[in-house]
Amino acid sequence: MNRIAESELIINPDGSIYHLNLLPEDIAPIIITVGDPDRVDSVSKYFDTVELKKAKREFVTHTGTLRGKRITVLSTGIGTDNIDIVFNELDALVNIDFASRTVKKELTSLDIVRIGTSGSIQENIPVDSFVISEYAIGFDSLLHFYDCEHVLQTEFTEAFVQQTNWSPRKSEPYVVKGNMELIDKLSSAQTTLGITGTNVGFYGPQSRKVRLQVQDEQLNEKLATFHHNGKKITNLEMETAGIYGLANLLGHRALSMNAIIANRPLGEFSQQPKQTVDQLIQYTLDKLV
Repeated sequence: MNRIAESELIINPDGSIYHLNLLPEDIAPIIITVGDPDRVDSVSKYFDTVELKKAKREFVTHTGTLRGKRITVLSTGIGTDNIDIVFNELDALVNIDFASRTVKKELTSLDIVRIGTSGSIQENIPVDSFVISEYAIGFDSLLHFYDCEHVLQTEFTEAFVQQTNWSPRKSEPYVVKGNMELIDKLSSAQTTLGITGTNVGFYGPQSRKVRLQVQDEQLNEKLATFHHNGKKITNLEMETAGIYGLANLLGHRALSMNAIIANRPLGEFSQQPKQTVDQLIQYTLDKLV
């Protein structure tokens, strides 16, 4: 067995993983991720019991039980750079023996569900609705730093690059599929299946203009009109592609649940974003347990 060096897997003096500040026993088999640290309380308030609360930087973790099932809610912060930290460290907590610094012989697969906010780029997906990401297309470069070809939907990516005349100066997009078992479990008449675009920023990368001009004035229109095998890009956010990519590579099951709080083509923003997110939290917990 190859021992993982101290510089590659950093363990705090108390035995916790470096950034998340968690011990292996601190996390449950079911994990909900949220971007906003303040949203952790909004999820754990529905638990029957809360056994653990820890925080370090933007990473806040609560673990407890709901209807007899142990569950963890963890904030990631914004962006796939943070997803890289969170998913590698969650995986280490269940699949690395910290004493010997070696990979365990028997690997554990976690169920990880993101509950986040998102903006629709299709007129027919209204604010205050729920979108489940069947696929995610990443406009960041995270997954290309890993040996990832076997989890990518390359035909999908090629069609996207061709149809949108994607600039070679930008990162090469990548497409990853969500876990079908979780999609089936959490889908209902209250949800819409979609393709989620994961951006590297909130303003220019999502075609928002405040003072700066964007490189491609038609980018959002190109995203909205793109189609492949009868599927369209439905919404934009900043984490899902990284979540799907790393979950697939590490052997975990992942799903992204999106509360639509903006409709970009209509210029609309939800009048009740907190209530919509709370409704999605309750819906997701009910379906999961």
